[in-house]
Amino acid sequence: MIDELLSQDEINALLSGGGFGGGAGNDGSSGDMTAEQQHVLNDIANLFSSSAASVFGMLAGKEVTADIQKTETVSQEELVSATEAEPFAFRVLAGGLNNAPITMLVTKKGALTLADLMMGGEGKDLPEEASELYLNAAQEGLSQVVGAAFTSMSSLLGGKRLMPENVSSALETEEWLPFSSLEAAGSLWRVSASLEMEGLGSFPLEILFPLEVAKKIADEVHAVVAGKKEKEQPAPSAQSQQQPKQAPQQQSQAIPQQQQSFGGGGEPAPSFGNVYDQSSVDVRPAEFVPLTQKTLSGFGSKIDLVADIPVRVTVELGRTRKNIADILNMTPGSVIELDKMAGEPVDVLVNSKLIAKGEVVVIDENFGVRITEIVSSAGRVHSL
Repeated sequence: MIDELLSQDEINALLSGGGFGGGAGNDGSSGDMTAEQQHVLNDIANLFSSSAASVFGMLAGKEVTADIQKTETVSQEELVSATEAEPFAFRVLAGGLNNAPITMLVTKKGALTLADLMMGGEGKDLPEEASELYLNAAQEGLSQVVGAAFTSMSSLLGGKRLMPENVSSALETEEWLPFSSLEAAGSLWRVSASLEMEGLGSFPLEILFPLEVAKKIADEVHAVVAGKKEKEQPAPSAQSQQQPKQAPQQQSQAIPQQQQSFGGGGEPAPSFGNVYDQSSVDVRPAEFVPLTQKTLSGFGSKIDLVADIPVRVTVELGRTRKNIADILNMTPGSVIELDKMAGEPVDVLVNSKLIAKGEVVVIDENFGVRITEIVSSAGRVHSL
């Protein structure tokens, strides 16, 4: 009777623990992924979405939430046909992870909003056209998202250092593919997320990996996790091997005491002294070499110990603040007015710290500075 209601594929899916709609995400297909690969990739999807929410929230100064809509396996051509016109594509290679290629997609409005936030705006007064300045700012914002995600991924990979490499971005207006090195029918693992910004609405975000690359990353993470679990398993002691029947008896006597100590509120923390034989543990105070005056006498405060260290000396004529629009309008012959009066002493800085003041002189054909005032120690502190 069951055979008349279910197909053989559906029966196999039930027996293997799967469902009828695929296992990769809410609506997508698994792309022949194992359960371990799907679990790891779902964790990676959460890392990228939470990193995006964190970076966007920091830039906007507002609450930003990230919601993963679905994860699925699609072909490049299917994704392109379903993507809104003129998407902003951010591409990067994962240095330290066999240069795994990653592409992130946002809408044109999302890119402009991110760029405006990067430049100190509120993400509301957006230009109609995306200039090169805005595209570069959007690229920098997504670079920060990837950098934050890589930092989180490194913990999954046993501390392996990941670095964004060969970063590029473009506003796609003609025929395009997320990964030019992959054929149009090639399969991708796709994460569709939605970022909700307070006062700015929601913005879609796509994170894309070539399917085979995603599987290899998942396998590597799974191998690292499995290796950690294997190391954490305690090796059987010689006493437990010689007396296999005595250990279970001791454990059965210790477990009821542990459960009772957890039962009441406000009781002291449970003692595990009955489980382990403390007499075999060597416990003693830590011993350190005392720090005496004689140990430090060789260093003193002699300046000649650091006299050969090079430092950067900078002479600052003056400063001013300009808007980005004023910078873009500069042409040869433009004049920038500084905050110093004519004839006022210039600042002499050592490693960006104000040390002295002086007047500009000419030595042969080079400029120089004649020191007229040495800044006091208190003044140096305030110059930091």
